[in-house]
Amino acid sequence: MKYINEINKRKTFAIISHPDAGKTTLTEKLLLFGGAIQTAGAVKSNKIKKHATSDFMEIERQRGISVATSVMTFEYKGYLINLLDTPGHKDFAEDTFRTLTAVDSVVLVIDSVNGVEAQTRRLMEVIAMRKTPVIVFINKMDRDGKNRFDLLEEIEKELKIQLHPMTVPINSGKDFKGVYDMYEKKLVLFTAGTKANDEDVVEINNLDNDVLDKKIGEKDAAVLREDVELIDGVYGDLNTNDYLSGKTAPVFFGSAVNNFGVKEMLDTFIRIAPTPRPRNTTTRDVKPEENKFSGFIFKIHANLDPKHRDRIAFLRVCSGRFERSKYYHHVRNDKDLRFNNPYSFLARQKEVIDDAYPGDVVGLFDTGNFKIGDTITEGEDFYFTGIPSFSPEIFKEVVNKDPLKTKQLEKGLLQLTDEGVAQLFTQFGGNKKIIGCVGELQFEVIQYRLLQEYGASVQMNNLPFFKACWLTSNDPKKLTDFIKYKQANIAEDKDGHLVYLAQSEWFLNTEIQNNPGIEFHFTSEIHK
Repeated sequence: MKYINEINKRKTFAIISHPDAGKTTLTEKLLLFGGAIQTAGAVKSNKIKKHATSDFMEIERQRGISVATSVMTFEYKGYLINLLDTPGHKDFAEDTFRTLTAVDSVVLVIDSVNGVEAQTRRLMEVIAMRKTPVIVFINKMDRDGKNRFDLLEEIEKELKIQLHPMTVPINSGKDFKGVYDMYEKKLVLFTAGTKANDEDVVEINNLDNDVLDKKIGEKDAAVLREDVELIDGVYGDLNTNDYLSGKTAPVFFGSAVNNFGVKEMLDTFIRIAPTPRPRNTTTRDVKPEENKFSGFIFKIHANLDPKHRDRIAFLRVCSGRFERSKYYHHVRNDKDLRFNNPYSFLARQKEVIDDAYPGDVVGLFDTGNFKIGDTITEGEDFYFTGIPSFSPEIFKEVVNKDPLKTKQLEKGLLQLTDEGVAQLFTQFGGNKKIIGCVGELQFEVIQYRLLQEYGASVQMNNLPFFKACWLTSNDPKKLTDFIKYKQANIAEDKDGHLVYLAQSEWFLNTEIQNNPGIEFHFTSEIHK
């Protein structure tokens, strides 16, 4: 229990949303409050020349979207907050799903104009499965969007979660005047601003106060009194235990680009969000307050610094204390490693740390030792469970355009697919390289990065496959026969596991029916 003070100081969460809902802009504002940056950048704006801190890859700046999860650590009111900004785009959903395994809670950003979108639904399914606590931030209130109550109803219905409004908006769009904070009993008036701490706050303990009429006008004051009474009557006070068990989600209204409503959410977040929680492993539950260190790799990113060709493995500390230059046990390889320069991050800026505690995310230099899902301990042998690898749905053959660069291509493919953005398959008995992804955009990113970072130019040819399935069987003969007859559709993943590439749903169902002795798996959980 000697690390309990450090554990209670830490909050680790991810920001998730549908693309363009304003997730990266919100991240910027949170960093602003934490004093980590002085002026917030925007993702798309002609006036603001500064790019968002969390979008640091060249391709992200060109497209105005996030394509890789970035990690940022900042302090706020005595707490150490580890924030993970995830890609919103569905083509990078896998990176986001894995990031969700490394956090203790989530902030979900919803665009008030578009309401609930497809990607939000998928993310919520993963969150509900893991019972992760959620805070909802309804963004872009200064644009003409949906009615506030209709929006709350839509979110509840679509995402199957009970909401609890913590702030009440006063109008929306160009008439947006601010919010009333239900917990603090204060009126926060809207002023567009990009600096921290410059908002107009009026303490109003009693809504019948005339000050309210003066500040926002009689008509809006009357509507606000009604809204507050209604919300109070329906929802009452927030039950923190319901939030922690994932049953209720507190809701905040605001405008991230104008830095409005963000502080109220952050203050509530540090008050109620969970500190690091116990984790499941293959042998037992690991509690954060244990004395011995353990943690797992949830993400690998190659070439964070293009000048140095480096690979960083992101480690989530789950128990004990991680110390610099101390030997730890790498369970899969069964060897001891030590890390002389572990990092904490502010997107691309990183600084060397001497120790880290449960909840922290540490960057480790990787020379090719790590894969996603690897566990590092102080000697004990177990794996953290629940880190998924999904079946890809789009397949392309990688054709090398420059035979002199074969070595660079091999290295690039291995390193980029180790990051988990895509999966690499090799044709069984041949050397045809096949890449499988969840979305089209990933191929562009891989092609771009192979050229930029490894100097390898490639062509991607479409392949007519519908899904990849991992094959296992208790009868080796049946498996051997199946491979012999279906050779054109068999490949190996990078770990040498057999994979069947089905041409269509019909072919897949037929093979499953005709081969009862073979099991077809659609996900391969890393380390069963």
